[in-house]
Amino acid sequence: MALQDTQSRYGAVAMTLHWLIAVLIIFNICLGYYMNDMPNNDPNHFAFVQFHKSTGLTILVLSVLRVMWRWINPFPPLPATMPMWEKAAARFVHGMFYFLIIAIPLAGWAMVSSSPLGLPTMYYGWFEWPQIHALADLPRDQKQHLIGTFRNTHNTLALLMACLIALHVLAALKHQFWDRDTVLKRMLPGRKGSE
Repeated sequence: MALQDTQSRYGAVAMTLHWLIAVLIIFNICLGYYMNDMPNNDPNHFAFVQFHKSTGLTILVLSVLRVMWRWINPFPPLPATMPMWEKAAARFVHGMFYFLIIAIPLAGWAMVSSSPLGLPTMYYGWFEWPQIHALADLPRDQKQHLIGTFRNTHNTLALLMACLIALHVLAALKHQFWDRDTVLKRMLPGRKGSE
């Protein structure tokens, strides 16, 4: 399999980043909702929060790489047989995905940085991830207002991401089983997917 994308399918780099980011996002959304139901005094809560933050930061780094790869590497065009409205919808959803894979972790990082508690983020226990100094250095009363805003933004965007993932999966299944085209196959490992 080629590293770069071709006119008929995605390459190994785009595929790896796509599926890795997708798995991490789904995992982190599930973990986030699970943590919301946990009492703060649960002995596992702090460890789960640290793991959630580390995974979110991993998503951020991988997403920046994904966006950079998309900019420098041509990607397969949508099938010519797709109606224009469907192509526009696909472009809009993909644009939203690119926005959200960056915005959700950034909102989480901003939330942590503006926390009055000032707890460090230990990246998988290996090292301390720096806070956003412009937020971390604010007075406590300003942080108290900002953390709620960033928390609401983070949670709302995560909910939007969950909805878009469901829509994306349904669209992929439609292409595979209704339209019977190569849209799904070109993002799957293997040799199939060329038109």
